Parts: sequence; structure tokens; C-alpha cells
Amino acid sequence: MTTQTAYTVSQVAGYLKDLLEADPSLSDLWVRGEVSNHVRAGSGHHYFTLRDAEGQLRCVQFRPARGSEFLQEGAEVLVHGRVSIYTVRGDLQFYADMVKPEGVGALQQAFEELRRRLDAEGLFGVARKRELPAFPKRIGVVTSPTGAVIQDITNVLRRRYPLAELVLAPTRVQGDAAAPGIVDAIGALNAEPGIDVIIVARGGGSLEDLWAFNEEIVARAIFGSGIPVISGVGHETDVTIADLVADVRAPTPSAAAELVAPDRRELSAVVAGFAGRLSERASRGVSDHRMRLEQAVDRLAFLAPETRNQRQQVDQLLRTAGQALGQTLQIHRERLRSLELQLSALDPSAILSRGYAVIRGEDGSIVSSVIGLNPGDSFDVALADGEASAEVKEVRPRRGDGPSTR
Repeated sequence: MTTQTAYTVSQVAGYLKDLLEADPSLSDLWVRGEVSNHVRAGSGHHYFTLRDAEGQLRCVQFRPARGSEFLQEGAEVLVHGRVSIYTVRGDLQFYADMVKPEGVGALQQAFEELRRRLDAEGLFGVARKRELPAFPKRIGVVTSPTGAVIQDITNVLRRRYPLAELVLAPTRVQGDAAAPGIVDAIGALNAEPGIDVIIVARGGGSLEDLWAFNEEIVARAIFGSGIPVISGVGHETDVTIADLVADVRAPTPSAAAELVAPDRRELSAVVAGFAGRLSERASRGVSDHRMRLEQAVDRLAFLAPETRNQRQQVDQLLRTAGQALGQTLQIHRERLRSLELQLSALDPSAILSRGYAVIRGEDGSIVSSVIGLNPGDSFDVALADGEASAEVKEVRPRRGDGPSTR
């Protein structure tokens, strides 16, 4: 009777593990499939299944996990790793070390092709890019009305340059309908009277999330805009076709808001500096003229000591000139005072401190008329020392402006 050698289960599992890991084609492998049964354990490890129409493969990705954000149910992904056996259960597993969304390569290729073609047409040319207006009165914004981007832009402009009016052209910024919506929003702002500059903005995301801003129709809408466009799409490392076509590219939406308008505090300091230099120049000019006159009088006295009448006339001229220069200095001082008063009048906090208030509607725009207000509408009231929320109880137009609404 022949005695057969019997192996333990762990020996067989270990042998298979060594066999699989010794195969170089299974230790450096890319696998394409659909994610299913994804679970993120409390340890931070990811367990999921890759499947296609004819099979499936158990997978695990230990933390730190590169690309784990793409592991979503139903997502098509490319996964890199190695094949081995989990000997405790005898399961064949794919140990992933990197995950990439399927299609990124195709999108990147499409991006580069469109970039080369539009560059050849001159859409990215530096010579055609326009400067942004120094003091915009109406700023158009193309973005989602519900995201954090519009709030960030609003907050930055309120702090830096509250004199500007913000005009939102709402649109979707992600998905199939986003690109046509962005084009329509840019067109709407070009048709709106008085818009000085347009911000096209969106928060960060993957290449797919930002793809609407890589669409050719969006690039041509920005290129064809009669109003300067500043692009603030994604994060600083994200570059889109819209960034390349725009007149100015900002690294983030908040940075776009800072670039589009001046800081009122910096303006105040510049005006104060101009006023100081003007006063100094005027005083120096008066002093120089007085010195020249005195030197001329001295030379006249030396050359014609007996001409008393002429000396008296010179003294009179000197007094007259001094009075004229004094008046000129006074005029300059009054002009400086007028500039300071104008600057003070532009300070919103000074206006509010006199008992006035700024009313902003639910969309953040300034309310300057009762027209369009209805009982029940909510609004914010900005006072000198803070803000308050309120609700319209009754609308009373001035006599002749329309019937009263109650």
C-alpha cells in the first residue's frame, strides 16, 4: 500500500500565494472594471469588488490610499496592484496601490488636442488680452447660485470694494448641461447694460468635474465676450481651456474677486499720499519763488542804489507776489480738504455711522427701490456696527410711484 503525503490547508494556501507573487505579470498589473460592494473600514482600508460582464475580482487597498476618492459604487476605474491570496480565508485578492478614473487619459488627450487647435487660432494670444477696469461699477459673475463660490466672491467684494454692484448670472457648472449654461450666462451678462467685468468661477474638482470649462463652446464664448473676463476655476494647480482664453486667470474664485476690484483701504492710503506730496510741493514752490524774488531785489539794490521809486515798486510787487502765492497755497489746501471730504463720503462705514443703512436682498444685491419688494420678502440690513435680518411687512411707495401693497 502506497503512503500519500498530505498537506495542511495553510501549506497549500501559502504555496499558491508564493506561486502567484512569483509571477512578474501578476505583481505589476493594471485592471479595468466597475466598482461594487465598496466598504471603507474604520482603519481607513478600502474593500471592494471589481467586476465586468463576465467576472469579478475581490480587491483591497490599504491606507494611505492613492486615488481612493474614485472608489464609488458603479464607477469605472483603472486599478494598479498585484494578485495574491489572503491565506486566512484562502481568498484570491487584488491588492491595489493606486486607483484612477477610467477615461482620464481620453479626456486629457481631448484637452491637449483642443488646446493646440485653439492656440493655433490665436485664442490664447497675449496681445489680445484686455486689462481689467481699475474701478468697476457692476461686476458680473457666472457660477452656481447655490455653491460656496458665490458666497466667497460676495464676501471678498464686500470687504474690499463695497461700492461695486454684483450681478449673478446663475448656471450649472458641472454635468452635460453646464457648458451651454455657461455660454448663455456669458451672453446674458454681455447683454446687461453697464457690466464692466465678468468673473467665470467654480470650485475645485477632478478633470471630469471641471470639464465644462474645457468645452470649445465655452472657450469661444469667453473669446467673443465684449466685456473683459477673469477666470477663477478650480484650485491653483487646475488649468482649464477657460483659464487660457480669459483675459486674466486667477488661481481660485476668491483670488478672482480680489483681482477684479481694488481694496478701499489701499485707495485711501494712496489718496492720502498724493495729498501729502501735493501740499509739500506747493509749499516748496512758494519758498523757491520767495527766495528768487529776494535775490532779485538784492541785485537791483546793488546795481541801482539811488532808484528809490523803483525799489518801492519792487517792494510792492514782492508783497503782491507774496499775497498771490499765499492765495495759491490756500486754494491748494482747500482742494486737498475737498479731496479728503470726498474720500470720507465714499467710506461706507462713515455713511452708516450717520444713521443710514444698506439693504441687501436675498440674492445679496443692494435694494435701492421699493419696486419689486413684496410683503414677506426677507432682507439683510447692514448698520454701522453689524447686520440684522428683517422681513417686509408693508410696502409704501411715494405718492405717484404706484399703489400701496399690503
